[in-house]
Amino acid sequence: MSEPMSTQDKVLILHGWGGSDTPHWQAELAATIAKEYGTVSFPLLDNCHFPSKNRWIKQLKEILEDFKPDTVVCHSLANTLWFWLCNESTMKEIPQIKRLFMVSPPSLTTEVDTIKTFFPCQLPEKLYAKEVKMIVSDNDPYIKVEEVEAMAQQYDIPLTVIKDAGHINTDSGYGKWELIEKLVLDKS
Repeated sequence: MSEPMSTQDKVLILHGWGGSDTPHWQAELAATIAKEYGTVSFPLLDNCHFPSKNRWIKQLKEILEDFKPDTVVCHSLANTLWFWLCNESTMKEIPQIKRLFMVSPPSLTTEVDTIKTFFPCQLPEKLYAKEVKMIVSDNDPYIKVEEVEAMAQQYDIPLTVIKDAGHINTDSGYGKWELIEKLVLDKS
């Protein structure tokens, strides 16, 4: 059973390669949380079009220390960033969060020159979250469903597979997205 979000909960939204500005669902989610008087941080990570794993990890550690989120929502490369952070850190460096939403993680062996510092990546032993939900598409160009199923199985977490949703981004029609808003805001 999921823990409902309280108005005091802080939500950190982490974008992937290239950012997630309007009309991406992450920008819409940030606006919806703010409209509900929630506390949200939706930072633009350093040099988002040509990201460096080490710079992003350093920036994320600073954000976690300053903002102290209860919920983290990752899309695409942000999931890989979270894996790296968990692989390199200890509980002292990353306090356990309440909820982690992982949307459209790319394959752990992605081969794209611009983001090559992030790959290959190993799954961390733990994700430093009390509750984790993973959402993917059955036709994501960056990962096969079988690999995501293995990830979800390793952590014994629920996996939602959406039919024909591509990379669950603006290009595949995901601007305002009721499912993620309902899950993050926990509106029953």
